[in-house]
Amino acid sequence: MAERLMVVVGYEAAELLDIACVTTTLAMANGIGAPAVPYRVLLAGPGGAPLVCGSGLVLGSERSLERLVGPVDTLIVSGGTGFERAAADARLVGHVRRLARESRRVASVCTGAGVLAAAGLLDGRRATTHWRFARRLAERHPEVIVDPAPIYVRDGNVYTAAGVTSALDLTLAFVEEDHGPELARQVARDLVVYLQRPGNQAQMSLFTATPPARDDVVRALVEHIAAHPDADLSTAALAARAGVTPRHLTRLFTEQLGGSPGRYVRQARTEAAAQLLASSTLPMAGVAARCGFGSAEALRQAFTDRYGISPSRYRAAMRPAREGGRRDDAGAGRDRGQEASPRSRPGPA
Repeated sequence: MAERLMVVVGYEAAELLDIACVTTTLAMANGIGAPAVPYRVLLAGPGGAPLVCGSGLVLGSERSLERLVGPVDTLIVSGGTGFERAAADARLVGHVRRLARESRRVASVCTGAGVLAAAGLLDGRRATTHWRFARRLAERHPEVIVDPAPIYVRDGNVYTAAGVTSALDLTLAFVEEDHGPELARQVARDLVVYLQRPGNQAQMSLFTATPPARDDVVRALVEHIAAHPDADLSTAALAARAGVTPRHLTRLFTEQLGGSPGRYVRQARTEAAAQLLASSTLPMAGVAARCGFGSAEALRQAFTDRYGISPSRYRAAMRPAREGGRRDDAGAGRDRGQEASPRSRPGPA
């Protein structure tokens, strides 16, 4: 029986979740769907020695990276706290480069992008990585077009995923690409995750990405904005509520949150809309009204500016698998991962 050889590359202090998200998803695809061309998953590391993960747990390496030969269907380099040592290891990087030439697809998870970049595999390509390390990757490899926002990016046959559990989204995209959306849906149900987040969905929530405001005035207004997105949240109204001048409020927001009150409100409303689109069946006009947008068209413009896709396509991609039927945009999560726009960059973060 033909097989798809999926090689996961690990190293000392690799992230266990980076590895497990990939290997578990592929194993589930084999067990649930019994595809005609099943996945054969190998964990390879330097010398074939056991891999001590960043958490301290030890994984048995199934194959020596140095002895592994192609053809390989997909080569996936994991991330982890040891990625800098791995990227500086000329032998490891050389074997990743060699195997990439013998692979149909090449991918990285999280900081594994640093290893691909060291191998020259991201030169001239758009790529992502964990948001915390994106600037470092861009500074060390100016030849790489680093976009810190998307969950994953496809550029040709090279895929890069963001932090840790984005490996689930990337691997589900592989399953859908290889075996169709129905198997991807079934695997997602067993994993208890949404089928696929759009590839260009921002990695970070506005409310978790933005540092907590130190100023009591700003902190109170942020809480008010989150609780009442449909209220009058103009700068004048917020300033009156706080008992300060609009000019002073703008200065406080810029210092504390990196942008004007109007900018923060727009992002907060857009994120509230994203949550409603994913969790409710409200019509678009209802979502717009609930989140403080004057019309469905105003919602569409703000949403597209932030996420790079329309609210309707986002809702279709985020629809829970239990609703059944064919997704309105089957495969769109994968396609949008390829076409993700820089407009999806997070704001104040």
